[in-house]
Amino acid sequence: MALQRPVIFLGPPGAGKGTQAKRLSAHYGVPHLSTGDMLRDHVHRGTELGKKAKPIMDRGDLVPDDVVLGIIEDRVAQEDCARGFVFDGFPRTMPQALVLDQVLEKKHFPEPLVVNFHVDYDELLHRVSGRWMCSVNGEIYNIYEKPPKVKGLCDKCGGKLIQRSDDRVDVVRDRLAAFAKQTQPLIDYYRSKGDLNEIDGAASVEEVARRLEEIVARHGSDGHRPQR
Repeated sequence: MALQRPVIFLGPPGAGKGTQAKRLSAHYGVPHLSTGDMLRDHVHRGTELGKKAKPIMDRGDLVPDDVVLGIIEDRVAQEDCARGFVFDGFPRTMPQALVLDQVLEKKHFPEPLVVNFHVDYDELLHRVSGRWMCSVNGEIYNIYEKPPKVKGLCDKCGGKLIQRSDDRVDVVRDRLAAFAKQTQPLIDYYRSKGDLNEIDGAASVEEVARRLEEIVARHGSDGHRPQR
């Protein structure tokens, strides 16, 4: 079955949204849209958006909507998004969700399929603060769960492992607090619309993927846009 509607993954940092978004997008041949990746690309290239976002991201704060929403509207208008796409980490706030509703309706997309990943706080802290990335190929390691064979070096290419500034323990605590305050209302919002599906993000990668496939099989093409 083809995916025929946008998919939104909700959940705190470290819940596994990125891993599952990549798998789901590859399986259905639709784009994986990560605002974090897009913003980091702008920072790397030194664009005006990147210069505005960098100090905010370094502090672990949420990037303002005026920076994010322009990127989103432009991206979903591209041809490869016509059959659907997977949002990873967006929307994060109610204002973002309300504007996204308007964007999707204007572009004639069906109502989104929303999946909420829930994971215990201590597990999240463990996952995120232990995360290190190869500076050459982007391979992800975790010093607690998936350590490299040689400390500080990538198994695949020998590249130096680095930790993103927003993965430090103190910043992670702030990110989780921001999520609880700003993103929790989204769960109630999408639940009230009947679009929300819950999933245990603490399960194995394969089990979470299996559960997602079941959800998409049931709801991946039935998000009819109601008449206004």
